[in-house]
Amino acid sequence: QVQLVESGGGLVQSGGSLRLSCVASGSIYRINIMRWHRQAPGKQRELVAAIVSGGSTNYVESVKGRFTISRDNAKNTVYLQMNSLKPEDTAVYYCNAAIVTYTLGSQRDYWGQGTQVTVSS
Repeated sequence: QVQLVESGGGLVQSGGSLRLSCVASGSIYRINIMRWHRQAPGKQRELVAAIVSGGSTNYVESVKGRFTISRDNAKNTVYLQMNSLKPEDTAVYYCNAAIVTYTLGSQRDYWGQGTQVTVSS
């Protein structure tokens, strides 16, 4: 019914930038909160940033001032602009969204498949 597809990951040197995108498609009535999570090897998945439909955002402390989350509601897309990347940002980044579908008529969480971000020192 609903798919989230991430793109934009890759290998970058420390101090570099990447922009992640996540497009939601399917029987979408409304997308409420959209989030980016990440999971580094051997660590638990953590919430990196979130944005609600009205545009308010919040970030995990470790990325404040370096990452910016934004969304294009017309395109059902969320972005994560990552600047001043550090080796500790290396992880698989997952898109997640709380979506109300025409089919179910109720909200549930959907996840993308993840995109690898590797920052070399």
